[in-house]
Amino acid sequence: MEYGSIEREIYVDASPEVVFEVVSSPEHISQWWSDDADFDVTPGAVGELVWGDRAQVAPITVVRAERPRVFSFRWCYPDGEVDDSAGSLLVTFELVASGAGTRIRLTETGFRETGWEAAKLAEQYREHTVGWDTYVPRLGEYIARLVSAP
Repeated sequence: MEYGSIEREIYVDASPEVVFEVVSSPEHISQWWSDDADFDVTPGAVGELVWGDRAQVAPITVVRAERPRVFSFRWCYPDGEVDDSAGSLLVTFELVASGAGTRIRLTETGFRETGWEAAKLAEQYREHTVGWDTYVPRLGEYIARLVSAP
């Protein structure tokens, strides 16, 4: 297997502006993905995603924030420390207006560039694949609830 990138795509009945807020704001991310999040939506900003009672904390660096089209960040840094010279994964949400809604295309890249040994690379790729298979549908469900709320 190549382990090059993970790609998922869904359509939601919400504008790109609404979707951008949901995929880029900590308040919304903590509703469909992590348990908590803290970062500024500004390229170069460093923050974190948190699961459990800080059982897992993942530092992130915002790479692109182009409202309402693209939001991307780096994460999964070696040793859990932000280091631009080290291999990390890049997650990109591309938002394209389509009819009355938005097509969301998620891409996660950088697996081969991390320097992980073959077994860890395969394990991480599988874990992230299963993760996005869980969280991308949750993203769609959360947006549906958000836009249908009075």
